[in-house]
Amino acid sequence: MQNELENTIAEFQDRIIADRNLDTRTKDIPGWGMDADPENDPTYPMKHWNGADHERLNYEKAPQQPIDMEVLHSVERPGITRVFGNSTPPSGLSGAVRRYAYQFSEATATHWMTLILADRINVIEGKLSDLTHGILPNPWIERGWRAEWKHNRPAFISKAATTALLITAGLLLLKKKNKRK
Repeated sequence: MQNELENTIAEFQDRIIADRNLDTRTKDIPGWGMDADPENDPTYPMKHWNGADHERLNYEKAPQQPIDMEVLHSVERPGITRVFGNSTPPSGLSGAVRRYAYQFSEATATHWMTLILADRINVIEGKLSDLTHGILPNPWIERGWRAEWKHNRPAFISKAATTALLITAGLLLLKKKNKRK
């Protein structure tokens, strides 16, 4: 019992010190806490105070949007938000990778890096889908090179020359490395 009381007092003192440190650090930030004083309300010209602003917390919630497809959501949330957007439900290998990513907290790099990997896989799946439907990729248009050639030709030539130089240098280094073996 004595230890619990001492721990509680120590935590309280630590919190007071942390709050004091926060106050000293934040007072130098321009505009910090400007809305703490109701007389210095930055929304004054736009907002008409009616005295019942606290009642807005008791609003009627929107009805749940019907869930007619798989919706992935964060593990930090107990369920799906009432309104959501999901233009393309997860499918294929990229969908499996996304499902795996949503097993982790949004605070982890694993979550975000796995989602980036899923995006890259989805691009490849899209290209393969186009090929199976007889649509050949046209990088000249898809990557915006036609517009860049038309509106920003010097930058396009510079980027193309740099890319060609780097590819050539890489190939020469590989060729030189293979000759040594």
